Amino acid sequence: MADIVQYKLERMVDELEDLEQRGIFTRQEIAEIVKQRRKFEYRLKRPSPLKEDFVAYIEYETQLDALRSLRKKSVTRELKKQGNKNLRKSKSDLAGLIRIIDIYELALKRYKGDIDLWFRYLEFCKLRKNGRMKKALAKLVRLHPKVAGVWIYAAAWEFDQNSNVVAARALMQEGLRFCPTSEDLWVEYLRMELTYLNKLKARKVALGEDKGTLTRDPRTDDEKQWKDENKELFMTLDEKEDNSGEDVVPEDNNGENVEPDESQMNQELFADHGMNIFRTVYGGAIEAVPSSLNLRKRFFEILEGTNLSHYEDMCKEVLYDMKRDFSTEPEFWDWLARQECNLEAVLENGQEIKIPHVEKAIQVYEEALMSVPSGTMFSLYASFLSDIVAPKDEEIDLTGLSGDAENFLPHLLSVYERAESMGIITEYLACKQILTKVPVSKSENLWQKAFKFYASKRRYFDKLVEISFLPLARDGGSESGFSLSSTIVGFILQKDGIHKARDTYKRFLALPHPGLALYRKCIELETDLASKGDKDSLANARKLYESALATYDQNVGLWQDYYRMEAKMGTSQKATAVYWSAMKTLKDASEFTASLDLGDEV
Repeated sequence: MADIVQYKLERMVDELEDLEQRGIFTRQEIAEIVKQRRKFEYRLKRPSPLKEDFVAYIEYETQLDALRSLRKKSVTRELKKQGNKNLRKSKSDLAGLIRIIDIYELALKRYKGDIDLWFRYLEFCKLRKNGRMKKALAKLVRLHPKVAGVWIYAAAWEFDQNSNVVAARALMQEGLRFCPTSEDLWVEYLRMELTYLNKLKARKVALGEDKGTLTRDPRTDDEKQWKDENKELFMTLDEKEDNSGEDVVPEDNNGENVEPDESQMNQELFADHGMNIFRTVYGGAIEAVPSSLNLRKRFFEILEGTNLSHYEDMCKEVLYDMKRDFSTEPEFWDWLARQECNLEAVLENGQEIKIPHVEKAIQVYEEALMSVPSGTMFSLYASFLSDIVAPKDEEIDLTGLSGDAENFLPHLLSVYERAESMGIITEYLACKQILTKVPVSKSENLWQKAFKFYASKRRYFDKLVEISFLPLARDGGSESGFSLSSTIVGFILQKDGIHKARDTYKRFLALPHPGLALYRKCIELETDLASKGDKDSLANARKLYESALATYDQNVGLWQDYYRMEAKMGTSQKATAVYWSAMKTLKDASEFTASLDLGDEV
């Protein structure tokens, strides 16, 4: 093994001497290069070299060759300043490239089945344009004909780099024979054919032989529809009104009737041909992969981006086929409903949600519940309404909804109620994320409904309690009015008793700014037990008062309640201590003393 390594290093001598003579690397740098190469060569000569050994060697040689190239440019600039000619090419210019290729080929000979390694090699060949690409692709498709990505890559290279549409089409069709159920292959084949047709169209437009385009922007549909409905507002200078109801034939400058121009005919030919391509590929795809909803969705998205002949009719046909084949799948109905308002794009672009579109989507969900009355369907329906009321990663003030949007939250609650009445409840539906999105102060009704629904369902109820910690940590507790944390403590007290309620309220009190309402609820809980003789509860109530007053030290009512509790259930000494603490802390103590019956305690 040592002899083989030494032989390979000796073959590098001429290359290294050339690098030194040209002033690209110093003698010390070349010695380091030899040292590193010897280390890598010994690794590759082991009985079972690892893939990482080859990759590390390739990365080293790639970085070294990049440094050589930079150093050569620097030396060339210096020579130009001195009036000398550019450096001529020599063996050191190509030695690095040849060495990297040799290492790749050694690695691929051992790891023939490593697709990632093959693609790294192909990307290297494409970047360096070393003439090995076609040979490497041919070998790859021969070794891995069942890998759809291989055919897609090969066809893309022929199409994009060589502009060889015939070869790219042949590769795609051959790939579909080997991988007939590959969704990616069918989709990319369609994209390639339509892209090629669009390129031909664009070339004719550039030459002035045609006009228009085969692509369309779905975002302009609403604007076009509005213009069509109000077309009397957009009469152009070359249009003439005709009240006869008959088609108006355009006239030339002499007043003679003329036929549609050749450009219009060419445009229709391209649009017709594009639709024929779509129909052919679409038909083959659904025949090969009839059970894939995702494939149909991807084809529909491509169709939406085109401007082909009878586009609307084809959209209806695709949707009809999907409804026929997937009407029992909740995911289809969810996708179909969201298509009505294109919710994801609207939210992504920050556009206003249009109420009529949402209402159409709701109609689809209602139809879906008639076909698929399942927990999953209810969950998807609720998720859609949640996205309307509180878009993803946003908080929304429910009072800020305008118009009919105010009805969406009650509608969401009705979905909960219907699911409950049908006995169809899933954990996802029970623990909707909308509870974490909407501020606690704005969602009292929703939380009350949720706890009422799941009071008897331990798993769902516990999940709701855990979910509540997120909005409470974010929003804090309520000073007055609805308090989510105190409501939960009350529910748990009824369901599980004092010990569980006490553990829960301690967790809530550990959150930032727990709120006065929670303190009062916990104090009420403990004082009720203290009145029945529980000494531990009295001590707990005192701790709660002290903790609450550390934040709300100017709350007169809190001081008064603390004093009365000590006067009634504690000792005179404790009551006196509370009194003097209040007198010392309160800025205006007159209200505190006015309503107290101090008697002989103070």
